[in-house]
Amino acid sequence: MRLALVAVVLAALAGCGISKDEFAAQQRDTEHFRQKYQGEAEKTAALERKVADLQQQLASAQRKAAGWQEQMGVREQQISQLEESAAKLEKEKGALEARSAELEAKSAKLEAKSAQYEQLTASLQGQIASGQVEISELRGKMTVKLKDKVLFASGSTALGKEGRAALDAVAQAFTSLKGKNVMVAGYTDDVPIGAKSGFKDNWDLSTARAVTVVRYLQSKGVAPAILGATGFSEYRPLAANETLEGRSQNRRIEIALTAADDAALAAAPAAAAPAAAVR
Repeated sequence: MRLALVAVVLAALAGCGISKDEFAAQQRDTEHFRQKYQGEAEKTAALERKVADLQQQLASAQRKAAGWQEQMGVREQQISQLEESAAKLEKEKGALEARSAELEAKSAKLEAKSAQYEQLTASLQGQIASGQVEISELRGKMTVKLKDKVLFASGSTALGKEGRAALDAVAQAFTSLKGKNVMVAGYTDDVPIGAKSGFKDNWDLSTARAVTVVRYLQSKGVAPAILGATGFSEYRPLAANETLEGRSQNRRIEIALTAADDAALAAAPAAAAPAAAVR
């Protein structure tokens, strides 16, 4: 539009009597102006292209920044998850260590029980071999079972020679016991006891025999605070009472090792010297 305006101005000047040289000069000026304007237009176009390119670069940079922020968010979430997993693993590690310590403690107890079992088995191997004594260990409880004929004569509470020998070996294994109770239980068959025995019934006999064994163990150095006696009469048989063999199995003394209660633990250090020997 500016070029058209220049042409109109030149035509008006020509009509006003402008000379040829002046017109040529004006044409040169016009051409110079046109070339300058065209150069400015090209610069403007170049700048616009640069601006568009920069805008594209900015948009690309913004997309990359958004991607990096998203990646950072994902990585922060991953870090948080890893930290939670690490805390969980640390907790599980602590639980496993506690469990391992507990199992080690239980293993030590089992080994200690096995040592007592081996000691008692070795001490009573003759009686075990002859079938007079049986030893068992189940769920932390060790039981020594002695047939009544090994310990007592029929209907009596007096210990025989074989019985004292067996109980000597038992007492030797029990004198160093810690944290245990020694429970002695007497059992009979279902045959009623004779009036001449001096006992009212099998309750009296089974209990008296258990007390006799307890007193003998005490006389051999077993702390009385860990000892106990009870009688079960005929009411916990191991076999049917219809046969001689069955009745023989039912007439017995059982000595069980169990975990000591608080009263026994408190009293054990004050255990006095052994009582007089039972004869």
